[in-house]
Amino acid sequence: MDEVLIVLTTFPDLETARQIGTNLVEEQVAACVNLLPGAESIYRWQGAVEKATEIPAFIKTTRAGFPKLEETLRRLHPYEVPEIIALPVETGAQTYLRWVADNVAS
Repeated sequence: MDEVLIVLTTFPDLETARQIGTNLVEEQVAACVNLLPGAESIYRWQGAVEKATEIPAFIKTTRAGFPKLEETLRRLHPYEVPEIIALPVETGAQTYLRWVADNVAS
């Protein structure tokens, strides 16, 4: 079974998050996208400290599916430098991990 990854990203608003999340699942680069209620982000951008409300997302994919997911997310994401961080899943329910692997195109 291919290694499962959780990819973290943020979106500027719920509608954008829903559109891109749906696209990722439809294109089978993600098995599931969880959208969380808004979060306040504080970050440095072009030399200034900025604050923004964003929608965090947890995206479930596989190591083999990650390159296509990253490519698709970069293409669709409205940010110039989107957060795209992949974390390996150390362990989990094997039935769920298999489901993720079965729903991501290799």
